[in-house]
Amino acid sequence: MREALAEWLEAAGYVVRKAADGSAGLAAVRSAAPALVVTDIHMPGTSGAVVIAELQQHHPDIPVIAISGLFQLGRGLDADSAVALGAARTLAKPFTRRELLQAVTVADLAARKRAEYLTRQVFESASDGVAVIGRDYRYQRVNPVYERNWGMPAERIVGMHVADLSGTDVFERTLKPHLDRCLAGEHVTFAEWFTTQLGRFYLSVSYSPLRLDSERLEAVLVISRDLTDHVLASEALREAQAALARVNRVTTLGVLAASIAHEVNQPLAAMVSSAGSCTRWLAAEPPQLEKARRSLERLARDGQRASEVIDRIRALVMRQPPRQDLVDVKETILDVIALTRDQMRRSNIALETALADGLSSVRGDRVQLQQVILNLIANAIDAMSAPGDRPRRLVIGCAAEAADGVCIEVRDSGPGIALEMADTLFEPFCTSKPQGIGMGLSISRSIVEAHGGRLWVASNLPHGALFQLSLPTGGREP
Repeated sequence: MREALAEWLEAAGYVVRKAADGSAGLAAVRSAAPALVVTDIHMPGTSGAVVIAELQQHHPDIPVIAISGLFQLGRGLDADSAVALGAARTLAKPFTRRELLQAVTVADLAARKRAEYLTRQVFESASDGVAVIGRDYRYQRVNPVYERNWGMPAERIVGMHVADLSGTDVFERTLKPHLDRCLAGEHVTFAEWFTTQLGRFYLSVSYSPLRLDSERLEAVLVISRDLTDHVLASEALREAQAALARVNRVTTLGVLAASIAHEVNQPLAAMVSSAGSCTRWLAAEPPQLEKARRSLERLARDGQRASEVIDRIRALVMRQPPRQDLVDVKETILDVIALTRDQMRRSNIALETALADGLSSVRGDRVQLQQVILNLIANAIDAMSAPGDRPRRLVIGCAAEAADGVCIEVRDSGPGIALEMADTLFEPFCTSKPQGIGMGLSISRSIVEAHGGRLWVASNLPHGALFQLSLPTGGREP
């Protein structure tokens, strides 16, 4: 029976693939995707009813002709049940060659009509604009999106020249060159702003060649997607980003100004103090010239330090790397202590030092590291300046770390750090001082991190704060 059916269909011009049972038939469908399936109902193993049900579930677009001798006898599965399962046609055995070819033709036509219906549904319901343009640059078919985009019925658009719809200038400048490339066999995509009676739209357009029943290219399939909202949103985002960049630049200038004001204030205060001392020594009877000379030397030194601070802050803001000199940590700390000793004495602060000898040098910028230590000491002095009878004790120490590093500590006996400020203490403009700017610790952490180190804070029990900074020694790259 199988051989006879194959012979009849091949004689009619069909390409036929045969299968001995239902399982083999389903496997053949999965590998070959045929245009039509003819199956017996009763077969060894998997039955035709199962084949029909499987095809209906997984390949509903493939029509099935079911054949059986039981249809005519009214036994087993009847013809109506086969149709209910999804068969397009049924044939009761025995049947003639003409009846088979007629059923195949009808099923094939039904499949084509179904495919045409689905194609029409896709064409009409697509959210993108879909059109077919002939070689004469006239619209052969358009979907309802064209009606909405151009504000006129589809029936009116069909037959129109592309230039009549888009305008001669747009057609000659943009559309015609792309259409000519597509009509030469090339797939073309582009995006443009288009102006219609309903407004201005940004469309992404693709042109695809259409070949029907010959090798000659017959038309162009046009698919256009409206990206106006997306483009406008992207432009708004770019404008917002540009505005944010301007705000960021202004903020950066503000941070730089605050940084300079904070960092330069200390050497300027020292310069004022030295100038006052010089004036007093010169006004003495007799004038104390040697002491005045030393005051002038301190004045010049502090002026130079202010200039160096500005240079270092500029380098820090511009993200330039710090200098890579070998710096003696103990010597650097002692220099800063010498600068702040008078302030400690005036504030009645007892200083204790625990500076280890023989420490390895750290690689970095001496002035920037001095500035960090100076900030920590100045903050500790300010923290202990409030009135009260609590002992004022400042401990400054340095020691070697196990992992090729040096640790510096600054301990005070002030009120300590409030819990709510611990997480934000190193952020710009965070301060607990009434007249503070809140840049010192932020700058200090940036300097330490630029040297490959860390700066953190902890409580100094029973009272006060402990600031610690860790720096890699000269044997490591920061």
